[in-house]
Amino acid sequence: MDFVPETGYLDLLHSDIDPLQLCALLDPKSSGDGEGDFATDLEVDASNYEQLNNMDFMSTMENGENGDGSYLCSNTTDAYAKMAELVEYVLKDHQEKQVEDIFAGNLNLDEMTAENIEKFPDMKKQKCHKRTFLGSAENWSDTSEPKYRKIVEVPAVAAENGSFLALPFNSLPVGCTSLTNQHLSFSVPAAYGLERSFLIPGSSEPWTAEILPVSVKGSQDNPGFADPPQQLLNFVLENGISDFIIYPVFTSSMETFISPDFPVSSFDVERFEEVQDSIIPSEDDFKTRELVETFCTSLKDYFRDTCKFVTLEREVALDHLFIDGTLVQSQTETRTGRNSAKTMENQLVTCSLHEKEKIAIDRSQIFQIPKRKGLETKVILVLGKAGMGKSILVQKICQDWSNGEFSEFEFVFWFDCEQISLPEKRYSLKELLLEFFVKPQEGSKEIFEYILQNPAKVLLVFDGFKGLHDHENSPRCSASELEKDLYSIKELLSGLIQRKILNGCTLVFTARPKDKVYYYVSKVDKTIEIVGFSPEQRELYITKYFEGLPHCDSALKLVKDHEYLFSHCYSPGMCRFVCFLCDTVLEMGEESLPSTLSAVFLKFFQQKIIPVQTDVTATQNQENLITLAHIAWCLGEKHQSAMKSDLFPSKEVKEFALKYGFFLPFAFPRHSDSEEEEFGSTFSDFVIQNFLCALHLSLAEELKDKSVIKYLSFPSKRKKPYHWLDLVPRFLSGLLFLQDDPYFCSLSNQDEIQPVKKQNKLLKYIRRLQINDLCPERLLELLRCVYETQSSYLLQHVALRLKPDLSFLNIVLTPPDVHVLHSILKRSRKEFSLDLRNSSIDMQGLKDLVSLKNVASFRASLNDTVRLWKSLEQSKDYELLKASAEKFVLDPFKAKTMKDISDLSDLVEIQEKMVNCEQDASDSTSYEIPAIKNLRKLEFALGPVCGPQGLLKLVKILAAFPSLQHLDLDALSENGIGDEGAKSLSEVFPTLTSLETLNLSQNKITDMGAEKLATALPSLSSLKTLSLYNNNISDFGAENLAKVLPAMTSLRVLDVQYNKITRVGAQQLTNSLRKCPHIKNLVMWNPAIPYGILEYLQQLDSRISV
Repeated sequence: MDFVPETGYLDLLHSDIDPLQLCALLDPKSSGDGEGDFATDLEVDASNYEQLNNMDFMSTMENGENGDGSYLCSNTTDAYAKMAELVEYVLKDHQEKQVEDIFAGNLNLDEMTAENIEKFPDMKKQKCHKRTFLGSAENWSDTSEPKYRKIVEVPAVAAENGSFLALPFNSLPVGCTSLTNQHLSFSVPAAYGLERSFLIPGSSEPWTAEILPVSVKGSQDNPGFADPPQQLLNFVLENGISDFIIYPVFTSSMETFISPDFPVSSFDVERFEEVQDSIIPSEDDFKTRELVETFCTSLKDYFRDTCKFVTLEREVALDHLFIDGTLVQSQTETRTGRNSAKTMENQLVTCSLHEKEKIAIDRSQIFQIPKRKGLETKVILVLGKAGMGKSILVQKICQDWSNGEFSEFEFVFWFDCEQISLPEKRYSLKELLLEFFVKPQEGSKEIFEYILQNPAKVLLVFDGFKGLHDHENSPRCSASELEKDLYSIKELLSGLIQRKILNGCTLVFTARPKDKVYYYVSKVDKTIEIVGFSPEQRELYITKYFEGLPHCDSALKLVKDHEYLFSHCYSPGMCRFVCFLCDTVLEMGEESLPSTLSAVFLKFFQQKIIPVQTDVTATQNQENLITLAHIAWCLGEKHQSAMKSDLFPSKEVKEFALKYGFFLPFAFPRHSDSEEEEFGSTFSDFVIQNFLCALHLSLAEELKDKSVIKYLSFPSKRKKPYHWLDLVPRFLSGLLFLQDDPYFCSLSNQDEIQPVKKQNKLLKYIRRLQINDLCPERLLELLRCVYETQSSYLLQHVALRLKPDLSFLNIVLTPPDVHVLHSILKRSRKEFSLDLRNSSIDMQGLKDLVSLKNVASFRASLNDTVRLWKSLEQSKDYELLKASAEKFVLDPFKAKTMKDISDLSDLVEIQEKMVNCEQDASDSTSYEIPAIKNLRKLEFALGPVCGPQGLLKLVKILAAFPSLQHLDLDALSENGIGDEGAKSLSEVFPTLTSLETLNLSQNKITDMGAEKLATALPSLSSLKTLSLYNNNISDFGAENLAKVLPAMTSLRVLDVQYNKITRVGAQQLTNSLRKCPHIKNLVMWNPAIPYGILEYLQQLDSRISV
């Protein structure tokens, strides 16, 4: 206590001494080496306190019948005032104003509680932060975590019969607003080891030492207590003495139990354990919660109603018709051009269909992102071609949420980007969320604020996302302006994607693979691809569609008999149209379906309109349809599918479009209640808009025959911007060759000259087209269009002009594409070689193409090929198995993943089985797979992670390739096979009798590995080139290589540069070279060999390269 100023205690308050040290002065156990040496003599403690301006804290000891009773008192009012000032200074907290109100006796605790709770309106239960209160100033001065180091503010309260120190409830950590269910433990030493009890002012009997509730209930009024009511805590006492602590009680219903589980004193609290704290919400919180729950219930009711049925020509329940297609979590790769800063582009990694099926995910796993960064916004991208079922998937997700699934989301909002992306429309975020679906009856502001405060509970789905242009990337809105200020939808989307708005929410975008979504691929946390229906799923969908109808049995057979249409059923959207048309045909008693997609949709429109029209309205309907086709084209040129309803050219056209389901209506949100409600309309299906656009191009008189050609997607130029209406070329080609269709002729206003001219122009254009110059994508589009024409002349013309080597490497081949390719190839008399690697071709399609007699050879993913052969083996189709095995080409083969090595091993295993395969009981023949026998070049590029492991698996099957001439283990990423890999490889050298080139560059081989290689190298009797470039070989390794060079009589080139060879190793290699006249070149530049030495050695032998 020597540092206490002589002038008094108040001077101490203004000194430079750390106030935390002052806190220690107040604790009688502050002087001790351990946790605290409590004094057993009460007079000693009293004398210690007298040093602080003669303040007498423990001045009274009263003996009673039940034990010693003790309470705190003060000798003078001035002393108490000084003490209160010190406590306020030392234990100062952020609630300074509240402390002053407590001393003044004017604090309204109810208001204080409500104020605290308002900070956390979204929390019912919350954990207190762990905090440690230590007696030392050193620990208290740690400010690394200010949130967890808040100092408890302890005001003092004067009473008639004593002075009391109070620890208020509002001195809890941030986030805690009450002490309900909060347990604290205090160490209260008792003098002389006797059991103690406390005399509570206003009570008639002392309380015994036990766990007692602190509550206003049952307490007697004490005029000495300042408002709010205070209560003394009762403790389990230990040896020593202690101060009292008084807690204010917020409400009469609150009870706090003081537990003696861990002892702490009033000023030296050892630890504040992490416990559960139930926040007591205010009345406003209850009201907000009620408003939110009401809104969420209304939102779920809305989705439950709107998502119940599928938008079809007849009402079909979503649960009945929905089939989970294959969802694949896809990988992306970055491809760069010459200027990587400008041409960097992220694309999906293509793989075999079987690989996609193996990594398929369930619908419930869509929102699972294991490596999510903190609480940032999650961005999920769902990709699929038009009609692949993206919107149906979203509809199912919304329905599942309305029925209690995906409970992590309290709000789900589903937006059609076509409806909200009109350029003239602007919204605030509040309007977008609370006006488009369900408008709250009351409390819109409170609900919107709740959403902003709880973004993690929000799921936003944007269906039909087209990406953002460069100038729309930077967000132009801030969170504070979201309620009132209006923005374009692209500005809002930009802010959401860049995590500037509602950071922490979950965003789902559905898009087509070729839309401009890859600009944001770096911000996408998960990319999911919809693969479509398998043949079994197609049959299931058709069966469900016709379930309960009279012609249920015959419908599936009718569709499957038309292979082209059945192949299109891999797309759920196309499958729906085929089923509708099949239903109509069967009802009319017909037994056939159209053969092309163009004819299917022409008949679709015909059947939609004719059954309900009369002779009077027939002409009007045809005019309305032509007008609707013009609208479709005008919107399509702008990459739009929606429009404001008042933009229809006439009321009749609008009613026509809505009556037959070609358009669907929707309402725009209003900026104010006084504003008139505005409506819009959007095409009910993307395919319908495509067909109407093609109909307009084929019938419009203002479009000359020459201008029609520019809308086709197969020009001679290799690069052409992607056309948004990608189905238009196929529909246009098909319609131009439907001149004999009565309904199509009726639409042309009896002017048949214009369509015929356009047809002739198309014929002339294709005849002049340089088909061999087309890239694979354009060639495939040409084949699709030609097939739609069903012109024998065009089909034959194209088939005869196809080049023999057709590569569709990394080009996705859908079931319709395979059907078209198969149909055209079989018309040709040429022999073809097909490259189908990474084309996602299904097994049936691969089987169909391989079975063509004029397909002489093919390359496909090893996995697809092995699956095909296993299937043929199981079906005992040994003839096709043998034929496909003979056509299969493997050379050259590059292994880039462990799966490639596994597939190669499976192929060798298949051969081992085929060697002993019996074709039939009477004639058993054995044969090998020519692709294995003829493999001449094998590249190994697995990288340093999988390289060593992959090589160990590869060396086990190398002996199966007798014609292997080139084994390349060099890779840009460095395989790093090391000495163990070199040893394993050297063990199989005797079996590689045809090997001519061995590249072991950049594989971290040292002298030990070089020694193993040198021992086995002479067994490579055909080896001509050996490269050990950029390894870790030194003079000892060079010496071993020099010893075996004369025995390697076939060797022509040896490359050992960029190793650790010095002049000693170089001299040994040079000496050995003199004995090897067969070697033509020795490359051995090394940093450790002086250049002069290399020049000297080169002068000795010109075969040495410097």
